[in-house]
Amino acid sequence: MSGFETNGVKMSNKYKPIDLSKLKTHSIHDRKNRSNIHQTPLLTGKNATAEELIFSFPNYLGASAFKNVVKAICVAHQNDKPVIVAFGAHVLKVGCGPILIDLIQRGIIKGLVCNGACAIHDVELALFGETSEDVAETIQNGSFGMIKETFDFFNKAVKEADWGLGFSIGNLLIQHKASYRHRSVFAESVFAESVFAGIPICVQVAIGTDTIHVSPDMDGGALGDASMYDFRVVCDMVSDLGSKEGSDIGGVWLNIGSAVILPEVFLKAVSVARNLGVNLDNMVTANFDMIQHYRPHQNVVTRPVKKGNGYEITGHHEIMLPLLRQAIIDNIGEKSL
Repeated sequence: MSGFETNGVKMSNKYKPIDLSKLKTHSIHDRKNRSNIHQTPLLTGKNATAEELIFSFPNYLGASAFKNVVKAICVAHQNDKPVIVAFGAHVLKVGCGPILIDLIQRGIIKGLVCNGACAIHDVELALFGETSEDVAETIQNGSFGMIKETFDFFNKAVKEADWGLGFSIGNLLIQHKASYRHRSVFAESVFAESVFAGIPICVQVAIGTDTIHVSPDMDGGALGDASMYDFRVVCDMVSDLGSKEGSDIGGVWLNIGSAVILPEVFLKAVSVARNLGVNLDNMVTANFDMIQHYRPHQNVVTRPVKKGNGYEITGHHEIMLPLLRQAIIDNIGEKSL
């Protein structure tokens, strides 16, 4: 290798500045461009509705996905196709339960699926007005999860779960609500509202993950049977997301804040539906979460659906869900209840 020396440092001349004057150029008019002024609408005025605000977002990436999800939900609702919401416990802990309740009351949500933690938080919020202990503190002395009232409620709900765990919890809450008629303690419950509205709410339990599983009176066999009943209902709900022959309208599955359990449940239910001959090609799915995880991406947004029918919406539930609710309401033209 030849070179030269300067100030005692050997320099190689194998590489030298390339001659850029030989580059070939072409016109911007011959290029396929991904960004243009037509995808950047004018900002709305101060009296804009939520729908107008959202549809004024630049039509790219997350904003585009959000608009498409709103549209899919509204189209499904207007064509009597179900919108099913699978949600994790954090959705309730950050105060979004009333949003789900409102959408149930409006007939937009046709079914719900959750994990065991959701049920615990919903029950505690309904009966006692508060939930979610400081785990870092209570785990130090072994008091974490050892709540007598919660144990008693769920032991009873499991024993009476002939029609599934979700129904039993909601039905028992409705009974409690009657006894709280003259008190302000009882708050609205997603479970109670689902049962009252006559739509399924299914609890998919992973044994050992919920505080109530350490109750000495918990019947593990009955708990498993009740959750298995609910899983088979989930399979039927997923089957209803398919489009009928000659229709291009499918239902919508929203996975909100569940990174592992509910995406896995959904994947198995999709397989059951397709094994039984259901056409799910026009089903639409979306994953709402603060960060995107492997299983929701694979098991909700990509694997189960036709390319282009799965969406990922990243953001805090306490921001995204109020926006989603209001955009739906404005789009379908329903007044506040």
